[in-house]
Order: sequence, then structure tokens, then C-alpha cells
Amino acid sequence: MSVTQVIQSRRFPDPAATLRLIKPITWFPPMWAYLCGVVSSGVWPAGQWWLVILGVILAGPIVCGMSQAANDWCDRHVDAINEPDRPIPSGRIPGRWGLWIALAMSVLSLIVGWQFGPWGFGATVLGVLAAWAYSAEPVRMKRSGVWGPGLVGLSYETLPWFTGAAILSAGAPSVYVITVALLYGIGAHGIMTLNDFKALEGDRQTGVNSLPVTLGPARAAKVACTVMALPQVVVLALLFLWEKPVHAFGVAAVLGAQFWAMTVMFKDPKAKAPWYNGTGVLLYVTGMMITAFAVRGLT
Repeated sequence: MSVTQVIQSRRFPDPAATLRLIKPITWFPPMWAYLCGVVSSGVWPAGQWWLVILGVILAGPIVCGMSQAANDWCDRHVDAINEPDRPIPSGRIPGRWGLWIALAMSVLSLIVGWQFGPWGFGATVLGVLAAWAYSAEPVRMKRSGVWGPGLVGLSYETLPWFTGAAILSAGAPSVYVITVALLYGIGAHGIMTLNDFKALEGDRQTGVNSLPVTLGPARAAKVACTVMALPQVVVLALLFLWEKPVHAFGVAAVLGAQFWAMTVMFKDPKAKAPWYNGTGVLLYVTGMMITAFAVRGLT
């Protein structure tokens, strides 16, 4: 039975499939980055805890969930090759329900973002636009192994970090906050490249030029790890320059552990990339929070 026939066999989405569509496992990075922004602002949210809680919900379940729904809809034919059991190609989310869910969540994102004033709303607009620019034609930045992961890295790490700091500060964050948020967003390009390994065959067949497709798994893994490591080295140097040696040693420790994890992955990049995305990424985001505490007192 074809994908189209399977999709037409159900009229309404399966609730469990709808939850899988918005991929709760992907919510953590932007939620964590938003909290890094809150911490790095140096502002204690007394009486404003609702800004923290609602901001975490907006960054994760709403905006990130929307981006996952949009991506699955735009990638439904690719997923039919790579992962035919996904909600849309399997038919558990039939017809155009995937598109409608993504559009409805885009509207919800803007409504909730409006509650945060100009800084929060502006960041939400950018997040929604980035999600659709990544996945949808005619832009579909996902086709590029350079621009696609870069856009996602900045959207998942830099943008929510900047937003959390701006909302708590009621204004533009300090140059220190902006600098480290940007560096960690750039480094996340490597994380997104490793995430592309699981879609290697479908990407190759459908013209998505991810780095694993264009460079091959071994070279793509080395490029991804280099892109992840270099911004952290810069952060490490800046923390020493800013007279935060304790925090610098903390970042150095988690970076050293990442180097060990990278050597493990290099033995079989295609098989070990998912493992690294669980192990190395946890170390990466730990360094983010250490850095957030380091810059909170800098002005």
C-alpha cells in the first residue's frame, strides 16, 4: 500500500502520533538556552517567575514543537524513505492535518510571544520564520549542509538565550551575554550536522545536501566536531580574559570530556552519531550553563 493510501485510511490524527509529531525530546535545547539567558541576565526573577515558566514553555513545547511539526510536514516524502513509521508517512496523522497542526502552533507561538513585550515578541517572530525557512519551499534552507544547521543552531541556542536575558533585563542584554550566546549557537551547527546522520539515505535520494551526504560520514563527523569545539575554545579564552578562571576550568573540563566522546564516535561515525548526540551534547549544554553563571555579574 502506498503512503498516500495509508494516509487516506484515517480521518483524524492519532493523539499519540500528534505528540510524537512535535517531538518532546527536541524541546530541551531551546528550553535550556532560555534558562541560560535568564541566569546570565543577573536579574533575580522575584515576582516574575511567570516570565521564566511561560518563556520555557514558549521556547520548548510551543515554538520548538511547531518547528518539528512544520519539518515533518515538509519532509513527509523524505521520512517515507528514512522512517516510514513516523506519524505522517505512517498515516496516523492523515491528510493535511500535519500542516494544520504546524500552522495552528505558529499562531499560538505568536499569541504567547506577544505577552513578553517587544523583545519577546520579536524573538518569537524570528523563531517562527526560521522554522518555516528551514523546512518549507521555496527557501528550504535544509537543502544546504552549511546554512540549514547554522540556522537551526542559532534558533535553538542563541535566540532563546538572548530572549531569556532580554526579557529579564527589560532591554538589550550585555555584550558579554550576546557574545557567548552567539558562540554557543554557532557551535550547535555541529550538533545539527550529527543529527543529519540518521536521514542520510533519504537526504541523498531527495536532494538534501547535508554534510553527511556531501562529505561522507567520516569527514562530516570531523567537521561537526571541529565546529562544536572551536567556539567553546573561544569561550574558554574569553572567560580567562574576563577574569573568571573557575568557570573557565569548568568549561575546559566538559570540553575535555567531549574530546574523549569524539574519539569514540570517530571509530564508527554513522553508528555512533546518535550516541554522541546523547553524551557529547549533554556535556556541551553543561558548559553553556557554567558560562551563563560566569557572565551574570559582568557589565
